Amino acid sequence: MNNAHQMYALSADQIVDAIKSQLHMDEDDKNTTVVEGDIGSGKSSILTTLDAQLPNHKAIYFDCTTKADAGDLMMPKFKDLEGNDYVTFATNEELGVHIKDQPLIIMIDEVGKNKSLQNPLNRLFQERMIGMNKLHPDTLVFATTNLGSEGVGDMFMPHTCNRVTFVRMRKPNNMEWIEWGINNDIDHSLLGWCKDNPHLFASFEDVKDPDENPYIFHPKQFRRSFFTPRSGHKASNWLKQRHLFDEQTLTATLIGTIGDRAAMDLMAFVKMSDQLPSRDSIKEDPKTAKVPDSAAAICMVVYRTLATMEADYINPWMEYLPRLDNEAQGMFANGVRSAKYARDKQSMVMGNKKFTDWARANSHLFTADQK
Repeated sequence: MNNAHQMYALSADQIVDAIKSQLHMDEDDKNTTVVEGDIGSGKSSILTTLDAQLPNHKAIYFDCTTKADAGDLMMPKFKDLEGNDYVTFATNEELGVHIKDQPLIIMIDEVGKNKSLQNPLNRLFQERMIGMNKLHPDTLVFATTNLGSEGVGDMFMPHTCNRVTFVRMRKPNNMEWIEWGINNDIDHSLLGWCKDNPHLFASFEDVKDPDENPYIFHPKQFRRSFFTPRSGHKASNWLKQRHLFDEQTLTATLIGTIGDRAAMDLMAFVKMSDQLPSRDSIKEDPKTAKVPDSAAAICMVVYRTLATMEADYINPWMEYLPRLDNEAQGMFANGVRSAKYARDKQSMVMGNKKFTDWARANSHLFTADQK
């Protein structure tokens, strides 16, 4: 990975915008973007985002790691044409070429791990054709691959490279992932832990000695389990079920998901989060409900509130909020104003009189720019 490519690494949202810009190009001018990024950094989420933003398109996922060779892309078949036999090609249904009346969003996942598929895919990348099938003119095509420097087998042939645009996707930082997590039911104790540990989201390319950051993947030191945005999501799934098993079982599942060092650190946060004031206690008596002593615990209360906000909780919460320090109040205010906060929750809170009165009196707590 050269320094310029790393310097101009883009966020997932920026890459989504670049891919969508192809809709404004002529059919023959559309480019195929190959998204390069760290293991577990959320490259596949680009398809989910595009699917949500382009409701008239059909999302297609094609996984190159489950394919052996070109025969998994197209197979020859006989065709009778006016009494003569011809050979044509039947295309794998997974690619969606049978969908004629709707534009597609085709994601070719892990394309760098299967060199044998790159040749037959070149026409898709360059001409938006699969075999003899011409795709809808508004179809978008992009691919994903891991960084070559990770040493997990991603390679490209020069003539394929010359048909695509490589874009480096940076890992989200901790606050970006927290913002996503609030809207995607990520456990609040995990979000609080991530706020205090931004190094969880570092790239191995920024770490010369793997011992400097024992939490993340590093090609120079084998770690079976490590923290990524993907494994963090899986850790959240375990945390949300912790009432069903004992502490030893929870610790074991976390070790096997995010690694031993991360798991032991996270468990300390989990124990603290289980001592937080309940939502019911705040709702029933916001003036006397417990206020946590530590900044980390207060942070978890705010994240929990943003993620689980309901109409009948806003008024008691707005009575409880001024009892927290200014940093926590600002965290809540800017979380509500964020462009990524769930629209239904945002309109519900911002339309509440107690919130608007509080916001008017505490405008100094809002940051200037919420993107």
